Amino acid sequence: MTNLASDTSSLCPSGFDLTPPDDAERARLEADLNEEERRVLLAHGTEAPFCGTLLGEKRVGVFCCRECGLPLFRQGTKFESGTGWPSFSEPVDEAHVKAITDRSYGMTRTETRCARCDSHQGHVFPDGPPPSGLRYCINSVALTFVAEGDPLPDPLGRGDGKA
Repeated sequence: MTNLASDTSSLCPSGFDLTPPDDAERARLEADLNEEERRVLLAHGTEAPFCGTLLGEKRVGVFCCRECGLPLFRQGTKFESGTGWPSFSEPVDEAHVKAITDRSYGMTRTETRCARCDSHQGHVFPDGPPPSGLRYCINSVALTFVAEGDPLPDPLGRGDGKA
């Protein structure tokens, strides 16, 4: 998976352009979201457990940010955590997921956001399987699944490759 962008200063180690969307791009991306997607991605909400459409997804492929299309997690790192949300042990590229301290609801957790568009994805916890020991607990509505060999979503027109 590579990006054909000419400005290499904004490319991550895996070759994707992490330049945040400008105001016009952001407005266009956000206009494409439904009410539930807006609540989770933009207002840092959480979907109900065991209701997400990607919880049982087992095909080979990649899970991308619903808002900007950046690949976040591979199917091979997905595991059944019993929590009711899709869980992953590691991101496609560490640079694709930002960790933010979240002190909402009277607790301290680590929120995960898309590194390109800053949309809320879920949280990461230190109770996952080896070798990472991490559990990225992600909202289905925050993701788009792309089967292996299919083109990645490219709503920003950045030329990202195939899953």
